[in-house]
Amino acid sequence: MKSYNCIFPLSDAKRRCLCSLFISVSLICGVYLIGSAWLRKDLLRESSLLMEVNATKETRHIRKCNGECKLIGSEALPEGIISTTSNLQVHSLWGPVPENGKSNRATGLLAIAVGINQKRLVNQIVKKFLSNDFSVMLFHYDGVVDEWHDLDWSNSVVHVSVSNQTKWWFAKRFLHPDIVADYDYIFLWDEDLIVDNFHPARYISIIKEEGLEISQPALDHGKSEVHHPITIRRRRSRLHRRYYKFKGSGRCDENSTAPPCVGWVEMMAPVFSKAAWRCAWYLIQNDLIHAWGLDMKLGYCAQGDRTVKVGVVDEEYIVHLGLPTLGGISYKNKTNNSELADQSSHLNKTGDSEPLVDIMYRYDNRSAVRQRSHTEMGIFRKRWNKAVKEDECWVDPFKQHKIT
Repeated sequence: MKSYNCIFPLSDAKRRCLCSLFISVSLICGVYLIGSAWLRKDLLRESSLLMEVNATKETRHIRKCNGECKLIGSEALPEGIISTTSNLQVHSLWGPVPENGKSNRATGLLAIAVGINQKRLVNQIVKKFLSNDFSVMLFHYDGVVDEWHDLDWSNSVVHVSVSNQTKWWFAKRFLHPDIVADYDYIFLWDEDLIVDNFHPARYISIIKEEGLEISQPALDHGKSEVHHPITIRRRRSRLHRRYYKFKGSGRCDENSTAPPCVGWVEMMAPVFSKAAWRCAWYLIQNDLIHAWGLDMKLGYCAQGDRTVKVGVVDEEYIVHLGLPTLGGISYKNKTNNSELADQSSHLNKTGDSEPLVDIMYRYDNRSAVRQRSHTEMGIFRKRWNKAVKEDECWVDPFKQHKIT
């Protein structure tokens, strides 16, 4: 083996020792440099991976936050503080605050249009619902509120007063689905009903068990004003979803799939589930306050098959008196009846009948109300047909296909 010649003037032994030391140091330095390069490379790779992980977490966080669908106007608030719903329960001005900001939750809401002339009937209805832990809202269409305060429950319900408006006008403006979202069922009733044979808790139990999303209590045929045969109570029956007519026009049989043979309730005492009401509220037209024609389309809000999820409950039934209250001689105008009689007598003597019509309309507008209702029904039908024609994405779930 060839030896290395060092230039130092040293003995051979010392020279060999120094050369070996030099070689060892060189090898160590080489290993250090190579190892440092690999270590630096590993550190860079780990650092890069760590940065990628952090970037991925940040990206996921951004995507998560951007993906949150916050309500318009609430974007500046932390999610936990946002209160998305409300209810119509009356709260005390003093005393302890309910735990977690929540009070005892009512199962249902009774919203009813009332006039002072039907105070006795309304009192019976409201007391029965309040005793079953319902919230109650009264729509005063005659502008009279103070005369209700002698009833012991008056301060426990919500009063809304606007003269000469229908319950559908009130419902569109004061029963938005988010406002009544705490209630499982919405009872939107008229005032001219007798509830001696009706029990709210039992009624809810039945419609829950039967899966009804839209319903109404049946009518006592012998005592009620009946407009549609499907609403008549059937004895020895829990409920029914259709009616049969085998003679004359508009026949209804087992194969019928459309209102009023099946999937239909009348508008004097409808009951909606929370989901059905959210749909029905959008169906109510803001300017068509009588809601005529709405009944024929409510089945689209039944959350499924209207032949199954819409029905009339026979076990819990009511009496519908059919009192013509809207547009009639109001409580406030009763004192002016003598004026009407005096002017009527005078005009009869003079033979001038035209002003008498104007005077009559000032006090009793029922015929004009009915005419407006028919007009609204025509407008609603046109709007529905126009909407169906223009909405290319909408598919009619109840469209009957002809068999060829």
